[in-house]
Amino acid sequence: MTSLNSHGLRFAFGTLTALPVRVTRWDRRTARAGMLCAPLAGLAVGLLAAASGSLLLLGGAGALVAAVASAALPAAVTRGLHLDGLADTADGLGSAQPAEAALRIMKQSDIGPFGVITLLFVLLGQVAALFELYGRGWADGALGAVAAAVTARLALTLASRRGVPAARPEGLGAAVAETVPPRGAAAAACAVVACCAGAGALLGGHGAALHLTLAVLAGIGAAHLMLRHCVRRFGGVTGDVFGALEETAVTTVLLALALG
Repeated sequence: MTSLNSHGLRFAFGTLTALPVRVTRWDRRTARAGMLCAPLAGLAVGLLAAASGSLLLLGGAGALVAAVASAALPAAVTRGLHLDGLADTADGLGSAQPAEAALRIMKQSDIGPFGVITLLFVLLGQVAALFELYGRGWADGALGAVAAAVTARLALTLASRRGVPAARPEGLGAAVAETVPPRGAAAAACAVVACCAGAGALLGGHGAALHLTLAVLAGIGAAHLMLRHCVRRFGGVTGDVFGALEETAVTTVLLALALG
C-alpha cells in the first residue's frame, strides 16, 4: 500500500504538473491512486502561486502585480497544459460539430477563435479576482490562490470517478477515466472542503470559513456542469476536457471569493 501511494503521488505530480517528478508506473491502479492524490498536487501549485503573489505584495509591489504573478505561476508550473486543454475544449464545443469531428478539432495543434476568446476572458477573470483578493491583504490573496488550485485538482479526481467514460481509447483521459471509486471521490471532496473551511476559520474566523466553503462548493459545481456538458457533447472525457474542468474550477472559486 505504501508503494502504491508513493507511485500515486508520482503519477499525480508527474502528470498534473511540470515539476521534475518521474512517473515510474502507468497502470490503472496507479492512475486511481494518482487521481485521488490530485488535490495534493494542487496544494503544491497553490502554495507556489500564493508565495509568489504574497512575497511581491509584502515587498512593496501593488495588488495587480501580485495577482498577475499568482495567475502566471500555475501556468508556468504546468507548462500551460490546462490552459491549452481549456482552449482546445472551447474550440471543440464552439465548433457545433458532431462528437467525432469535434474531437478531431481538439487534437489539432493550433488554437481557433473560440479558444483564444475563452483564454482571454478566463485569464482576465482570474487576474481581476486575485487583484480584488490581494487588495484586501496578502492572506486573502494567498488563501484564494491555494483554495482555487486545490479545488481545481479535486475536480479532476471527481471527473475520474466510475461512470464517467473516456471519449477516446487513448490519451490521459482514457488512462484515468473511471479509475476512482465513488466513495473515494466523495472522501476526497469532503477532505478538501473541510481543510479549506479550517484554513478559512484559522485566518479569518467563522465568516471566512463559510465563505471559503461556499466558494469551493461553487467551483466543484461549475466543474460538474462543464463535465456533464462535455460528456454529452463528446461522449466522455479527454485530457483537454480535464484542462477545461481545472480552469473552470479555478476561475469560479476565485470569482466567488472576490464577491465576498
